[in-house]
Amino acid sequence: MIITLTLNPSLDRTIEVAALTRGAMVRASGTRLDPGGKGVNVSRALAAHRIPTTAVVPLGGPEGAQLTTLLEQEGIDVCPVPVTSPTRSNVSLVEPDGTVTKINEPGGVLTGADLDEIVTAVMAAAAGAGWVVACGSLPPGVPDAFYARLGRRLAGLGVRFAVDTSGPALTEALGAAPALVKPNRVELAESVGFRIDTLADAVRAASAMRAAGAGAVLASLGADGAVLVDEEGVRYGESPVDRRRSAVGAGDAMLAGFLAAPASGRDPLVEALSWGTAAVRLPGSRMPGPADVDRSGVRVHAEPDLSRPLTGPHGMEKVP
Repeated sequence: MIITLTLNPSLDRTIEVAALTRGAMVRASGTRLDPGGKGVNVSRALAAHRIPTTAVVPLGGPEGAQLTTLLEQEGIDVCPVPVTSPTRSNVSLVEPDGTVTKINEPGGVLTGADLDEIVTAVMAAAAGAGWVVACGSLPPGVPDAFYARLGRRLAGLGVRFAVDTSGPALTEALGAAPALVKPNRVELAESVGFRIDTLADAVRAASAMRAAGAGAVLASLGADGAVLVDEEGVRYGESPVDRRRSAVGAGDAMLAGFLAAPASGRDPLVEALSWGTAAVRLPGSRMPGPADVDRSGVRVHAEPDLSRPLTGPHGMEKVP
């Protein structure tokens, strides 16, 4: 059983457009509504592969009720924690070349009483679980150390703890010695304070995160693939995308694939890359099922060329 926690869940409306023109009336060519939030997406990907998962989510208002219904329709065991603030809604505008313009509401405030109820729900669900995965940004009212405190509580149960977040929340979480963290390239750069221009930079940053407390670091590098740094060393993998539709949720699918691998006896890095790549080929934030996953294009290197330059933004333009 894999438990996910999403403090800032959402209803995600994806609208496909031929072109996005600011200030113009734009007609949609397609639309879909999905449950949203990073931990929610991890549970959705796991459920699509019939891997037992429970999603712990604070929910409020009619939007929260609708989110519960959508999750249950996907076969996910939902552990709702009622809160006063309504569940947020997000909108993604997707162009044919895969460009996504995302508009995210900030989410409602969680009070101290809300957080106590959430921790109680997670601890109850975690009994006997293999992993607890805390994902996403912290909504207003949540202290930066929340994930770290939760991780220390879970350590007493012997449950492995994974974190996918950013900024101060990620820095604090490292102090709780999570078994796994999954930063992207931007989050890597923010965490260590230097640019990520090459694979060597990514490995150096991931190694610094391990030195700060993480057991393993699975760093997603966008079109450049992913690097895994753990007690066994460094492995780099790549999986070219031939049909890019939407990158929304691809990192969440990657994390789900990594966590799911032991159940099938497959290579965790291969699963991570193949699930993430499959998500990019799908519309909106739809999570891939078994029929969507193609492992044949994944290439994993045990001794990668660390001088390899990474494409796209280096992840921290403000660092000189």
